[in-house]
Amino acid sequence: MSTATRKSPLTDWTVIVPVVALIALILSWGRELPGFAVALVALCLAGAVLAAVHHAEVVAHRVGEPFGSLVLAVAVTVIEVALIVTLMADGGDKTASLARDTVFAAVMITCNGIVGLSLLVGALRNRVAVFNAEGSGAALATVATLAVLSLVLPTFTTSKPGPEFSTAQLTFAAVASLALYGLFIAVQTVRHRDYFLPVATGAAASGGTGATGGGEGDGGGDGDHAEPPTVRATLISLGLLLVALVAVVGDAKSVSPAIEAGVAKAGLPNAVVGVIIALLVLAPETLAAVNAARRDRVQTSLNLGYGSAIASIGLTIPAIALASIWLSGPLLLGLGPIHMVLLALTVVVSALTIAPGRATLLQGGVHLVVLAAYLFLAVSP
Repeated sequence: MSTATRKSPLTDWTVIVPVVALIALILSWGRELPGFAVALVALCLAGAVLAAVHHAEVVAHRVGEPFGSLVLAVAVTVIEVALIVTLMADGGDKTASLARDTVFAAVMITCNGIVGLSLLVGALRNRVAVFNAEGSGAALATVATLAVLSLVLPTFTTSKPGPEFSTAQLTFAAVASLALYGLFIAVQTVRHRDYFLPVATGAAASGGTGATGGGEGDGGGDGDHAEPPTVRATLISLGLLLVALVAVVGDAKSVSPAIEAGVAKAGLPNAVVGVIIALLVLAPETLAAVNAARRDRVQTSLNLGYGSAIASIGLTIPAIALASIWLSGPLLLGLGPIHMVLLALTVVVSALTIAPGRATLLQGGVHLVVLAAYLFLAVSP
């Protein structure tokens, strides 16, 4: 039996922790927290991240790939979008670049951090990490197109001064982003689902083909051979996953004033706040991707990484375009020169990594160095 069905759901820590984290969110929402309270909320946030990973793996084990990674990516992104809109509604002009900073941080973290770590773990396990180049290449092309249309073009358009879209341009970008996202989901889950299934190799091959998607993560190393959780257990985990993700994003917002104060006190750029929050929000996907790579399912890890990047842009831009109807102040979407260079480097390196369908420690290390460069330049532009 899987770990999801061995324990009583009433005594399992993965049930208690999300509820406690949600209570912490309710008690801390909209309040100025003292230092000890910030520490407690941060502890609850960390527990909610671990619980979210567990429940995402239970759901993934039941529904298989690529639906399992899709559930986590979409759930995180939808809640992240709600957080961005809420912060922009409350922040006025000082949050004009929040959507851009958060989305770009998500792209860099997913395409370099999640992908780099996954390739590193997969290569350490089997010397060479093997994945499906067709599916990963299609995902990368979608990420690159969405990023250029939404984050690069605003810097060069002339209808409005500054890195802004006009209303018509923003509407086009929103519709195009949503259409591309919907098309990608249709290809990933229906028409070419086999392109996004784990490739059987090494340890996975000895236990049967990974293309069945049946062993996706019950949280143990023997997940490939575990019984899938029952429908009831899956529905409970799905509900608790949503609770945990709400707690993760909400608690991140609760501690953000302390983060902002610390960033300001250290004399760092305000964009660092968005990077830190993005790192916190994407923690469940990062842990889930690393766990999948440890089980020799690198394709699942790439599905999580690129799927999260696609969802982040494809859902955030339409939501921000809609919210701009009542939001006051400018909406800055265009990237600066440094970030455009990093985006171009990410796309080129990713294309060279994905094309062979195989990667070594070197490719994983290169992606992590690109992420390190982004984080360093965010602190010291």
